[in-house]
Formats: sequence, C-alpha cells, structure tokens
Amino acid sequence: MQESLMAELAKKDMDRKRRYQEHLDFYNGLQWTRRTKREKQLTFNYAKVFIDKITSYLMADAVFAVDPLTNSEADFQAAEAAEKAINQVVVDNNLEELDFATETDAAILGDGCYKVTWDTLQKRVRITAPDVQGVYAWWQPDDPSVVYQVASRYKLAPALSGGPDNWITEVWTDNTFELYTNEVRTLARKNPYGFIPYIIYPNLRQPKQFWGLSDIPDISETQRELNRALTQVSTILELSGNPIAVLENIESAEDIAVQPGAVWEIPEKAKAYLLDLLTGGGVALHIQYVELLYRILHDTSESPKAAYGRADRDLSGVALEIELQPLLQKVRRKRLIRTTVYRRRSFMILRLLKIFTGADLTRVEPRMTWGTVLPQDRARIVGNETALVQAGIHSRRRAMDELGVENPEAEMNIWLAERESILKQNQSYSVKVKGTSESAATSPSA
Repeated sequence: MQESLMAELAKKDMDRKRRYQEHLDFYNGLQWTRRTKREKQLTFNYAKVFIDKITSYLMADAVFAVDPLTNSEADFQAAEAAEKAINQVVVDNNLEELDFATETDAAILGDGCYKVTWDTLQKRVRITAPDVQGVYAWWQPDDPSVVYQVASRYKLAPALSGGPDNWITEVWTDNTFELYTNEVRTLARKNPYGFIPYIIYPNLRQPKQFWGLSDIPDISETQRELNRALTQVSTILELSGNPIAVLENIESAEDIAVQPGAVWEIPEKAKAYLLDLLTGGGVALHIQYVELLYRILHDTSESPKAAYGRADRDLSGVALEIELQPLLQKVRRKRLIRTTVYRRRSFMILRLLKIFTGADLTRVEPRMTWGTVLPQDRARIVGNETALVQAGIHSRRRAMDELGVENPEAEMNIWLAERESILKQNQSYSVKVKGTSESAATSPSA
C-alpha cells in the first residue's frame, strides 16, 4: 500500500506542477520564449505589477470577526471570547504578512494552501502555508469540494534531519496520519484532530474542477508582445542615434567612419548616405501599437488605468466606481472564495482550542469583514452611519464594521464603560448640586 502511494505521488499532477513552474518563472521576469545574448530583449514586467496590485486590493483592511448564534448574553460572551482567541492566533502567527504572501502565491500559481495544527511545544495553534507545489489531494469524483485525503511532500534540510537531505511526506485523512521519510513509512497513527488540517483553495475557480486558475495566462501573450514591441522601438531609437551608413555602387569600402566632419572618398556614380529610420512617421506607428497593447493588457487583466493612479480625466464618486468596475468584479470573485477559506480556518482554530485547551468556543459564527477597494469619503460614511444608527436601521456594531473598526466587540465594551463612568459622574454631580441648593435654601441668611 505504501509503495503504491509513493509511486503514485511520483507521477501525480505532473502537468499541474509544470504549469506552476512556468507561471512562477513568468512572474519573476523570464518572459521571452527564446533567450539570446546577441539580441536586445527588454522585459517590462507588468505581470508582476498587476499581481502585486490585485493582491493589495484584495487584502485591503481584511478583518477576522465572530458573530453570536443568538442574541443571548451567553452567546455574546462566547463570540467575544472566540474573536479574542482568533485575534491572538493572528498575532502569534503573523497572519497579516502570511496571508498576503499566500495570496500573491495563489495569484501566480493558481492555488493556495493553509495548514492548521497544534504546536505541542509552544501550546498554541500554528498556521503555516505549505508550498502548494508539494501538496496533493484526493476528492470525491462527483463532488470536488469533499477532500478525503491530502499528502504534503517537502525536503528536510540536513541541519534538521541530522544527516543528508530527507524527503518527508505527510499523508492525512480524517481518521489517520502517516509519515514517510523518503520512501519508508516511519509513523502511522490516529489523526489527533479528527479532520484534515489542510485548506486547499483556488485563486479563481474553474467550473467542475478542483485546481484553480492563475492570473498569469490571461496576460502572458500580451505581456510577451509588449516586451517585443518596446524592444523594437528601443532598437530603432538606438540605431537612429548611431546611424547606419548606406553605400551604393561600391564593391568594397574601408575606413568609413560615421562621425561629424568625416570625409568619404567614393567612386564616380556611387552614392552614400545615412539611413534615417525616423522619417515617414514610422516610430509613431510603433508607439500607437504599444498603446494598443497597453489597452489590451488592461482589459484582459481587468485592471483599468485608474487602478494604477492614471486616468484620462479627474474621477471621483460614481464615475470612479464605473471606471474601476472590472477590477471590483475580479476582487469580488476572489473574495467569495476567500471568505469561505478564512471562515473554515477560523473554525479549525476554534476546534483545536477545544481539543487541546478545553475551551469550547465553537458555538459561534466566524466571518470576514473586507475593506473597500475604492477611496472613501470617511466624513460622509460617518454621517450616514450616524443617521442609520439613530433611526434604528443599523446597530452600533454594524456601523463599526462599515467604518472598518477591527474589533467592534472590544470597542463596544470600551464605549459602554465610558458611558457608565460618565453617567456615574453626572449622578454624583447632580447630588452635589442638589445638596448645595438645599443647604442654601435652609441657611439663616437665605
């Protein structure tokens, strides 16, 4: 059984891993299909700029929150405790940085992965992002969302293994855990978690497919053509600054120098001139073609010029939203997938805390609060939320979410404590004023 599994892993998903490497090379600037040292080959890596930018928009002001299942006081307290526990895990694992790096990796390769386990040494939840190139999954044929086995393969450095490089393979199901060193199974035991501690998700989903789509293929051909066109323009301008001497009706020529004041001796009926590559508006045609490629690049990447801080006119409000609609739609498609991923990760965190600390915080509803993509008029939002709260349409917690408050529950508790303190001070002041007035009224001088 173990031999067949190791043999299967050696041949499994070869095309997927090949695509991963191609996309990673393209992101890192290896974009010419044929490299040569003799020809100029410029690379203007818009693919990297686009992926970094779409990831920044995607992860803007992402906040992990928890809602109670009911309006009871016990459920509110449970939600507050669960949110505090999740935020502590975020801090312990530096998840803001890890999530951004993982989302960049997912945009490049097409898939992302998280591993949620319990650190027995530090007694806390540990979250990592394994290289998806070494992750394998088996799922139900009629439902790709149901994964029944995951394998993760990685190399252990000699400093950690105490010897030569060793390949480690972890194989997880809901009930079992197996560990292989190279090709030999060294551990087989019951899964201590009761669930597969991996979350594998697509960057963008292909219908009826488990593995996802990278952002690279949509723009790769345009990016390559843009590199070629700009290299051609650069070559033309370079040659125009160092003109080519053209000699007609001359069988051989020596000591012909193209420089100011140079004198050429040529036979009768021969002709000599400098080749001017800028006549006839030829360069303008190249530049127009480059501009067309820019437009295609923006269209296929769903990232308009306004997303790069450039626009043909001043835009604000609804006009800016219309201009950025393609980008907003792409971010929304990604966030639909990420919301499910991060909710599932929060559930895993709470389940591990229940198993290893005994704190049952699972009767809650984790959620994600995403930041806005468009620039916001904060004063206008505050005014709108104030009116909605006063009208009883929005709760104060909902208003805090809309304004991007990271921890609404903690902020609400602070507000309640301040309000209680102010009320006590007002009551104390009223008692003092009343006592002073009564004393003045009963005094002889009165």
